[in-house]
Amino acid sequence: MQLKFTKMHGLGNDFVVIDAINQQISLTNSQIREIADRKFGVGCDQLLLVERPRSPGVDFRYRIFNADGSEVEQCGNGARCFARFVKEKGLTEKREIPVETKNGNIILSLKGDDDVTVNMGAPNLSPESLPFTAEHEQVTYPIEVEGETIEISAVSMGNPHAITVVSETSSAPVCWMGPKIERHELFPNRVNAGFMQVVDRENINLRVYERGCGETLACGTGACAAVVAGITRGMLDSTVNVSLPGGKLVISWEGGDSPVMMTGPATVVFEGVMEK
Repeated sequence: MQLKFTKMHGLGNDFVVIDAINQQISLTNSQIREIADRKFGVGCDQLLLVERPRSPGVDFRYRIFNADGSEVEQCGNGARCFARFVKEKGLTEKREIPVETKNGNIILSLKGDDDVTVNMGAPNLSPESLPFTAEHEQVTYPIEVEGETIEISAVSMGNPHAITVVSETSSAPVCWMGPKIERHELFPNRVNAGFMQVVDRENINLRVYERGCGETLACGTGACAAVVAGITRGMLDSTVNVSLPGGKLVISWEGGDSPVMMTGPATVVFEGVMEK
């Protein structure tokens, strides 16, 4: 079976994007892991499938698979790449594109340049939404990691995030603490671990250890979750520049049930055909 694909990235968070509308697609978890492998496959953080919608009022179904083969609910950088892909492949003429994900609908907006704005919907701060084991909703929660108590904010952006404030992201213990938080017993479905440095009220630095991937150069939903966490903790204003290892995103949130808006680039790397 030959599959056409496009390699894309959003600030270095890279994807293999496949049109599953005009091709017959049936990939196993093992095949997804092979495609994602950076030595023996194409190599990517996530594989994205563009499918026909299953719900009314949307144009596409957007599915996301981590490098380990697991399907996840949301990916903000992937959403921007998804929008550029469907436009450039002639799958839509719209510049406002409603799509369905595993955890609800989002709206993608193409700008005049290479930037894409994504309406990520309202964040959910209830522990049950992640899920996260806690007696009641709080702004922060103490959790124990390797005998050390740290404070996290728990935010769902359609996928789960635990945000820790650090003094410097450059020296943050992402490599050893990230996987410990990801698989912490209080997160039964695992969690993305974000490490946020507040520079000032309009700027943060961020590193994210993503579940099923490890540390990535950028995480769109992680950036959204970090800004929500910073705003709820009184540290940030409503529009924030988020500097990640791969580049910058602009995140806006007016609080409450308002949607989180994310703006950033989506880049095509190359086109290819694989045998599966």
